[in-house]
Amino acid sequence: MSDFSTRNQYFDALFATDGLLWMGQNTNHIPAHPAVTKAMADSIARAEFNAYAPPLGFEALRKAIVADLGVPGVEAVVTDGGVTALATICRARCRPGTALVTTDPTWKWPCLFARQQGADVIEIPIYDPATDYKLTPDALDKAVDERTAIIYIVDPNNPLGICYSKAEIEAFSEIARRNDALLVHDCTYRDFATGHYPALNASTDNTIVTMSFSKWLGLAGLRIGTLVAKEELAAEMASWSTGVLGSSVIAQRAAIAGLKVKDEWMKEVRRINAVNQRKIKDTVETLGFSVAVYPSNGNFLVIETVAVNIRPEALVAAAKEEGIMIRQGTYHTERFGDRFIKISTSVPTEWADILCDKLPALVERARTLNDVEAQF
Repeated sequence: MSDFSTRNQYFDALFATDGLLWMGQNTNHIPAHPAVTKAMADSIARAEFNAYAPPLGFEALRKAIVADLGVPGVEAVVTDGGVTALATICRARCRPGTALVTTDPTWKWPCLFARQQGADVIEIPIYDPATDYKLTPDALDKAVDERTAIIYIVDPNNPLGICYSKAEIEAFSEIARRNDALLVHDCTYRDFATGHYPALNASTDNTIVTMSFSKWLGLAGLRIGTLVAKEELAAEMASWSTGVLGSSVIAQRAAIAGLKVKDEWMKEVRRINAVNQRKIKDTVETLGFSVAVYPSNGNFLVIETVAVNIRPEALVAAAKEEGIMIRQGTYHTERFGDRFIKISTSVPTEWADILCDKLPALVERARTLNDVEAQF
């Protein structure tokens, strides 16, 4: 069977698992704020789903996104999830003979989108404690040249959880401007970070910020995200969009409601996330694992498996047998993927407790697994 069907069946089986603990996709499973569920229910009751939304998004949502980002004089374009924003950007700027420069690890899908447009992808290794698992301005400068169409920075990094400083972002911005490259600052996890500096603060020239409502607000299944840029850049990107009939009306109503209660909501989400990260870190360390970056600035942890001689895929398979979904490192990086698993932490504390309780047995089970099914 081809990957075309196998991948879909893999995730379909996960969805069909009653009571599955989703702890591998960085999705937020903390029960939604009542204002958000009410906004969705009200939208359904009004049958708003019968009509198309405005092509760039409801004006109230576009304004709220810009206000939340805190950068004046820019425009938001609402998209079907953050991934669609990134696909649109790659469609607009990537061509044969150009390159997208990013890190390794990074989020894999923009690399695919760039290659689909005929561009080369240059991945700069950052899985290195010597650089605090970060991209350095010097390393970026050496990798960028006249072919570079896009510099793609995931910040906080998925999966490592590092977060770049204002000085580092400003250095990346200067490199992009000097080389006439588009700096794409993927800020999907910024609301989990202790301090975050959107690149649009450094310059609105050649800069786009992308964000998602999947992670902080828990709307992954509703598919809603955004790209934010100065007007002429936003207009250019919108002209390449396939979402010409607008994004989900129900999702946009949920996003508007979520932004209104964001301060209250994220305070509690961050508290639960921190508690879960501490529990999981303490547990895995008693078993001989190590945590690459702690505390993580995302809603996930990278757990290194090399010291205990456990294949990440085997541990993922063992967890799946117990109704727990965690992620193998190769999802993010072929070069470093055999070193780690990733565990999501924006989940009910009961889920973290179950994982921690089962983990010793999962490790022993993983040692007995040689051949495991394909994982995605």
